[in-house]
Amino acid sequence: MKKIFLYGVAIATAASMLASCIGDLDTQPLDNKIKTADKAFADPDSYSQYVNYAYSYFSLVSQSDPGTSDIAVDNAGQSEFPRQYMVLNEMSTDALKCIWGDDYVDGIQYNKWTTTNAAILAVYLRGLKGVAICNQFLDASVSSDGAVSGRGHSSKLEEVRHYRAEMRMLRAFYYEILLDLFGNPPVALPENIGSTNFPKQLGREGLFNWIESELTALIEGDDLPAVRVAYPRMSKGAAWAVLARMYLNAEIYTGKPRWEDARNAAEKCISDGGYELCQNYWNLFRQDNSTNGAQNEFIIAALYDSKLTPSWGGTTTLIYSAINSDMREPISALYGFDSDIYVNQWNGYHVSDEFVMENFDLQGVEWGAKEGFGYNRELSDRRAAFYNIGFKQKFNNDVSEITSGWACIKWLPITSDNRAICKEENIENSSADFAFFRLAEMYLISAEAEARINGGTLNSSNNGYRRIQSLRERANGAGDVMPATIDLDYILKERVRELMWEGHRRTDLIRYGRFTSSAYPWPYKAGVPDGAAAIDEYRTVYPIISTDLISNPSLEQNVGY
Repeated sequence: MKKIFLYGVAIATAASMLASCIGDLDTQPLDNKIKTADKAFADPDSYSQYVNYAYSYFSLVSQSDPGTSDIAVDNAGQSEFPRQYMVLNEMSTDALKCIWGDDYVDGIQYNKWTTTNAAILAVYLRGLKGVAICNQFLDASVSSDGAVSGRGHSSKLEEVRHYRAEMRMLRAFYYEILLDLFGNPPVALPENIGSTNFPKQLGREGLFNWIESELTALIEGDDLPAVRVAYPRMSKGAAWAVLARMYLNAEIYTGKPRWEDARNAAEKCISDGGYELCQNYWNLFRQDNSTNGAQNEFIIAALYDSKLTPSWGGTTTLIYSAINSDMREPISALYGFDSDIYVNQWNGYHVSDEFVMENFDLQGVEWGAKEGFGYNRELSDRRAAFYNIGFKQKFNNDVSEITSGWACIKWLPITSDNRAICKEENIENSSADFAFFRLAEMYLISAEAEARINGGTLNSSNNGYRRIQSLRERANGAGDVMPATIDLDYILKERVRELMWEGHRRTDLIRYGRFTSSAYPWPYKAGVPDGAAAIDEYRTVYPIISTDLISNPSLEQNVGY
């Protein structure tokens, strides 16, 4: 079931109805050019088309092409949801810095963002529009039993009930992202819309409780499948995964730790979700990761296809942002190719040497080398994917300095069977899917939660220890050696090694008390070159965007902004 989403097909049905991103949920629009629910869903196949569109909205920026945006932004490609979701969670930390001159970049990486930052605006608006897309389908006039039967589609009732459950699950996912990033976003639910059709806020704990109750109801109900019927559809396994991540961070969201619940939810996802660890770690990041076994590990993912849904965000960004022209042919040769596998280079993303050495402990590092990766990859953790040939060790964030620190080459424009598919087809856009949730994270959540329950450590008698060991052995082989006892710091580093640049670092540092603390420096933290600085505590959440505060007078801004 790969790459079913096309511009202008399912989108046409959805776009004809969707009149508002966050506000009015009424499906009987005043504009007679916009179809009513009965007109838009006259075709019995329109339900599945709409649901396809809802899933595809992760990676789409408009109803037409990747260069046009359906939200008010200056750059369509930079407004794509996974791209800026990753920026907010990684570029604001020690894991990623960028030398581009785009307005949003310095605000995020120097921890000095404002309410008009374009990356914040993109994730906020696309998250709430994703909610609105789900709400539109869930409206009684669209998908209730009565509405479906009234159109003569009684044979579709069971199918549509399953779709309703999936849209509730997808909506809960969006709200979990908004809860984490924005703390107290507006909550656009039919029962929470005021007399002027403005969504209200529930408070961070209130939103946490609503998501928890919604996911619990889906798990206990019969309409969401226990195991995914086809990739990338939602199932009860996805509900357990979202709960596990929420419970892991519950103390941040509500003031009350939920370690036991985090471990139990993660283990339920592992045991009952029907997912499997991909046997080859690197297949997770290759161009055919929807068919090479990686898809069995992906729990919630954004789908990409270079031909059907080309995007300047997502994994296209992750491939080309770390590459400059001098790197293309040497890296291609290191992966066994006689010619350049890249179609372009964007010269932007870097990683500091301090971050790499602290978390990956590379062996045989050599600065000034003329060939290789710049370290002994065979003797280092195999999940490291770095390159420093021609780079200076001391990281410099000046826009003219494109070769300092390390480049991260985790995503490549090749398939798992070593085809340089992007170059062969002369297509710059990536077809590799991006996983918001994957099974390996559940292993790590289970381990961390167990360690916190046990006073901060694990040994070989603990299930969490064995969970981490299985991830390390997948990457490094059965001979991989772990310390006899591991602590929370080790687990945090293990999360970096397994999940780098997948959108986790900011939340992890906040949970560990390191994001704002001056006791945990990194280069350019708070804009200070050596990073020996604190970040204002209120910046553990991003602001409600200024335009929403103006248009919705019921909203309150997060403290500090």
